[in-house]
Amino acid sequence: MAMVQLMNGGYHVITKVALNVGVNQLVFCVFRDLLALSILAPLAYFRDKRIRPPMNKRLLLSFFFLGLTGIFGNQLLFLIGLSYTNPTYAAAIQPSIPVFTFLLALIMGTERVNIFKVEGQAKVGGTLVCVCGAIFMVLFRGPSIFGSQVDHVLESEISAKSQPEPAGWFVSSLLDLGLGHWHLGVLCLIGNCMCMAAFLAIQAPVLAKYPASLSVTAYSYVFGAALMVTTSFFMTNESTDWRLSNSELLAVIYAGIVASALNYGLLTWSNKILGPALVALYNPLQPAASAFLSRIFLGSPIYLGSIIGGILIIAGLYLVTWASYREKQAVIPHVVRSSEPLIHKGHMFSGPSTPKSSSD
Repeated sequence: MAMVQLMNGGYHVITKVALNVGVNQLVFCVFRDLLALSILAPLAYFRDKRIRPPMNKRLLLSFFFLGLTGIFGNQLLFLIGLSYTNPTYAAAIQPSIPVFTFLLALIMGTERVNIFKVEGQAKVGGTLVCVCGAIFMVLFRGPSIFGSQVDHVLESEISAKSQPEPAGWFVSSLLDLGLGHWHLGVLCLIGNCMCMAAFLAIQAPVLAKYPASLSVTAYSYVFGAALMVTTSFFMTNESTDWRLSNSELLAVIYAGIVASALNYGLLTWSNKILGPALVALYNPLQPAASAFLSRIFLGSPIYLGSIIGGILIIAGLYLVTWASYREKQAVIPHVVRSSEPLIHKGHMFSGPSTPKSSSD
């Protein structure tokens, strides 16, 4: 999960220039999702061929909700929220994802916390420390520790002027009710965080019934990409929006292969092993990874707030990881999470051999 957030940080650094040049952000997401789907679909078909359970209506409905929340809603609501607020506020609200995921996991029963035990208190405390560290990184900058203290605000912010005005009957109806553009943007950003939290919380029980993690990711992208393509035709007006320059094409390739196909595949596999609450808790590492990579590749300074926030994030992650480890040691040895390897010995695309179930 730390590697996932590091690659997400690289995604922000690489696409920063492309998005500021003027590429349509919705079109960018369409190309990104289609490229990821073209990679995930054949890999999932061959790798999970032996372990993929038969499809049914309930699983199909679950995959639809995973695509609706984690792919479509997560990306689209963030774009609309960003266009009506500003990048600073959009970044500040992202650390709420672990909180929403933690609460949803508790409601759905995929996570259990006993606040009367040290492990439960460490889980709650570690989550709060981790979220506070991410918020601290966004709201407090402080003096420059590494690099020259130059104003990089304009360079670090993703310009929203190229974002198509998300006009439509839904947005117009909300504005007619008296909601201002800022309040509408805040609601969209909150919805963005809740969509990602719901994606992780819903995915955990789905993986318990459908152990083919790569196929779960591919099916999610089938519905998410279909919804994104359909929406793009209603929210883009000019044919020039679909043209990409060389730098924008490079950003799309990285976003589709690394930030989407590889990262979502690892995210699903990690969710199967660690659970949704612990997976979501690594999300606040993303601002720290972005600051670190921006220093290396863009020359952006690292400020005191980033260092202090990063220390708090690591401390919070350690507390929750330690508590989860203690809880697993206390349960019955054979009641553990599934631990499917990423690459199986022998055939790279062959699924793991599962024991035959006894006949009823």
